Amino acid sequence: MYYYGFDWTYLIFVLPCIIISLICQIKVKSAFSKYSEIPNSRRMTGAQAAEYVLQKNNVTGVRIERVAGNLTDHYDPRTNVIRLSESVYSNPSVAAVGVAAHEAGHAVQDAVGYVPNKIRSAILPVAQIGSKVSWILLIIGFLFAFRTDNPIGRYILYAGIILFAASVLFTVATLPVEFDASRRALKTIRESGMFSQEEYNGTKSVLQAAAMTYVASALTAIMQLVRLLLLARRRD
Repeated sequence: MYYYGFDWTYLIFVLPCIIISLICQIKVKSAFSKYSEIPNSRRMTGAQAAEYVLQKNNVTGVRIERVAGNLTDHYDPRTNVIRLSESVYSNPSVAAVGVAAHEAGHAVQDAVGYVPNKIRSAILPVAQIGSKVSWILLIIGFLFAFRTDNPIGRYILYAGIILFAASVLFTVATLPVEFDASRRALKTIRESGMFSQEEYNGTKSVLQAAAMTYVASALTAIMQLVRLLLLARRRD
């Protein structure tokens, strides 16, 4: 009944995390939508805000480009390019400034050699392999491990869990990098006096809401790993 009926591990470990993730996504979209309607006093666009953060931190050689989509903003360390979405690049809103400044914070991390960022980059190749291959091994491993007494199934299963753990480690390693990028952005905005306290609080609200989505992702990944280990141990 445990394996072919109701799976209580999904209800306990996965479903709550999915609900939390959905709540966080709703909050970040709500915060971005709210502060996207509020223009900043300097009428500074997202692209200008990113450039401003780079200048204040003495970072050069970073391009700022427009990219299609909504909230598709990111920094590409391979090409030293900050890509800002259409809703951020030319938008002079409080939300656009926050998002753009955050991505500029990643460029600053890259320029100063921020150690957690290097650790995350080192984990990335293994995590990419793990995210693509782990589920194939897990499916095969569970099929063999639960239906036969062949030890090969167990080896395949635990190989899949190890690879999945690498992707979980990357997700966890992302947390300090994302929080630090927001910290650098907010620090630059606060110390420069470029916006009012109300505008600063709005920018902070957007970045805090975005940060919680990374926390939710890490929590979901950790709980999924715990669930896989429990299922594997139940087989043992």
